[in-house]
Amino acid sequence: MSGSRPWHRHWPAHVPRSVDYPRVPAWWLLERTATRFPDRVAIRDVDHETLAERRALTYGALFRAAQGVAAGFGQRDLEPGARIALCLPNGSDLVVGYYATWLAGGVAVPANPQAREAELADHLTDAGVSLVVGAGEGRAAAVAEKVGLPFIDLDAFRAMQALPPRAAAPCAPEDVAVLLYTGGTTGLPKGAMLTHRNIVANTIQFAGWYDFAPGDEISVGAIPMYHSGGMSGVMNVPLSAGATILAFAKFSASAVARAVTQYRATRLFGVPTMFIALLNDADGRRADYSCLRACRTNAAALPPAVKAAFDELVGREVLVEGYGLTETSPLTHANPVGRAKAGSIGIPLPDTDARIVDLDTGTEVAAGASGELQIRGPQVMRAYWKRPDDTARAIRDGWFATGDVAQMDDDGYFAIVDRKKDVINTAGFKVWPREVEEALYAHPAVRLTAVVGVPDDYRGEAVKAFVVLKDSANGTTADDLIGFCHERLTAYKAPRIVEFRTELPLTETGKLLRRSLRADARAGGR
Repeated sequence: MSGSRPWHRHWPAHVPRSVDYPRVPAWWLLERTATRFPDRVAIRDVDHETLAERRALTYGALFRAAQGVAAGFGQRDLEPGARIALCLPNGSDLVVGYYATWLAGGVAVPANPQAREAELADHLTDAGVSLVVGAGEGRAAAVAEKVGLPFIDLDAFRAMQALPPRAAAPCAPEDVAVLLYTGGTTGLPKGAMLTHRNIVANTIQFAGWYDFAPGDEISVGAIPMYHSGGMSGVMNVPLSAGATILAFAKFSASAVARAVTQYRATRLFGVPTMFIALLNDADGRRADYSCLRACRTNAAALPPAVKAAFDELVGREVLVEGYGLTETSPLTHANPVGRAKAGSIGIPLPDTDARIVDLDTGTEVAAGASGELQIRGPQVMRAYWKRPDDTARAIRDGWFATGDVAQMDDDGYFAIVDRKKDVINTAGFKVWPREVEEALYAHPAVRLTAVVGVPDDYRGEAVKAFVVLKDSANGTTADDLIGFCHERLTAYKAPRIVEFRTELPLTETGKLLRRSLRADARAGGR
């Protein structure tokens, strides 16, 4: 940042402003904990419906399993830096797969095992993977056969975990550790090249900010570890702190709520829709959250009404918003625990700078003005895989252009206005969907909402809201919601159209698929 860093005035007392990050490979995170807490349970695979425990591994056993699989990978004469696709659901096998890949000197390429075959084939082909790990009867096996890639099924993978260890392959902190695919700012899938340094630095930043207590945490893992937020917040951060991870292959509000109570969970990291679901679930409302420490949410905007309702349910402030992207490993901003601002993503992490630049000129703007959020720090990716032009557009002079429109206040707290590509232009006025959604969430009948622009012959675009009502909505109408927004927003920002649905499309990470809703509306579903 060109000037002072006003966020330092509100810096958490327990967090250093700068950290000396060790120059180590990513697998060091697990090795260090396995040495310190060998007999502590590292991960429990928990059934997302019954809470039955399918498998449990101590830290010692988890690291030995990763060493065994690394030895098995080594027997296949893979080239240094070979990409290994991990098409596995949340659980101990996926964790083993990541760390085994790093121990073997490879690059992990996590993939959604439920992705469509065509999508999965494009993913693996673009990454140039040398080996695929997945369920023998799953889509990954069919895709591997179709594109001619060697495949390891789960039975063989589990057998490899018992192999005697070999010496870890040499690697440098600047080597790529994981290739994570993201839509980025253009909507086209791109592989973010995250290095060992990126992962180690962000894990240390993340765990330190949220003050993880070594060997004294129970962490719910219900967002996919094959995405950036799950890889970091659900896997690496808890493992680095000797936490026990409760791994769910799928999110179920009822099961997660019961697990929080049964295991006395201390960490519940997720996305806003997860907390909305807990608030609207009977088990979620009666769960015992007394052991929860700070809970982080990001990946999408956390409506202030949702934060307030969940904090009220718990009886104290626990839910704080953070911010990150796949390209930044992911966390860059977080609210200081105890000094959180509702509607804000917080302040930059140690060694992380952020600035707001004008959308047209690219010059830095004053506090309070809107512009594109740009970030630099040790967690910013090396590049986009095989996309030099996209890389050059995204990273200039060390600053990563996020594609998010944001503001910074006088205290150095940042707030996301919206994605640049999601802005609605109605009769020449710009409307940011997030502002309208937050107004709607303040209505007691609204469970879930997403706002998009739809074609309008007179205005160019009109504001349309898709809404899922609570069971207790008691006859709430579209006119009720439109009138409610008119009381809280400038007239042109209020939705002109409200469509009620029983559910809204979500990604596997819980993000609202606004793009899908926009396509529906533009296809004639106005």
